[in-house]
Amino acid sequence: MTGLPILTISINRKEISRLGLSMSDVQEAIAIAAGGKSAGQVFEGDRRFELVVRLPEILREDLDALKTIPIPLPERNNSAQDHSARRYFPLGSVAEFKVAPGPNQISRENGKRRIVVTVNVRGRDIGSFVSEAQSRVSKNIKIPAGYWTQWGGQFEQLISAAKRLGIVVPVALLLILVLLLMTLGNMKDALLVFTGVPLALTGGIAALLIRGIPLSISAGVGFIALSGVAVLNGLVMISFIMKLRDEGKNLDQAIVEGAMTRLRPVLMTALVASLGFVPMALAIGTGAEVQRPLATVVIGGILSSTILTLVVLPVLYRIFHRKDEVVMQR
Repeated sequence: MTGLPILTISINRKEISRLGLSMSDVQEAIAIAAGGKSAGQVFEGDRRFELVVRLPEILREDLDALKTIPIPLPERNNSAQDHSARRYFPLGSVAEFKVAPGPNQISRENGKRRIVVTVNVRGRDIGSFVSEAQSRVSKNIKIPAGYWTQWGGQFEQLISAAKRLGIVVPVALLLILVLLLMTLGNMKDALLVFTGVPLALTGGIAALLIRGIPLSISAGVGFIALSGVAVLNGLVMISFIMKLRDEGKNLDQAIVEGAMTRLRPVLMTALVASLGFVPMALAIGTGAEVQRPLATVVIGGILSSTILTLVVLPVLYRIFHRKDEVVMQR
């Protein structure tokens, strides 16, 4: 935002006051010399042009020449109306000339000046970086009156996306539970299948920690997709066990046969979903910051949900339906 050399002329107010001049007298002389002043119009046919009087370019760029600009004293200090006797003094005697870097451009928004500080965050997540930056700015920097800061960019998008995910994720999980209830016909079995969701989420979080990837919006989207895959595997297992029990087999036989029979379909579903995300999990090119968290969550969650489906879910099914088996035997 800076780097453009700017000439600053600081006028000595006490000196010009001693000479009987005002700021406007000196400023007018400087404005005419540097910027020019209209002295009339020039006509060429039906066209009109302003006749501007000012110093030539070579003198306007010469500080020594600018310091010698004559400033006339007020006529009341002169003894006669003879302009040839009118006294002048050089501008350099009442003004200080300084060339210093100034603003290269001044941006405005809604009628107010704006300076944008851009940052590219690497090696950590945007959320924690902005939180630390905000605490340090508020602690170490005193912002003058009339100034304020606003944090935007991808961080602003992160906040809005997180708010939307706070609505979308509970709605998606509720819809999954409703669909399970409609499919299985009872809340007990629906909740058993739904237990695949939290353990699948645990595997996704563990995968993020192992790879050192921060929790992001793309990872949140991966959790939603992962919930569907985890529930699908559990539904395949539980529905087949329920079918075997309806055919007359006892609880233990139905669980063992159902787990062995559905081993291959569950593994195929898990392998297809996880292997398909491996290229995304190893991506290093453009868009990798979006692909890696999503793929890592899905792969880690599928591995944990598969273990749940093949090992833990049959055990949970036997625990929850053991009383039903005792009632049937009586």
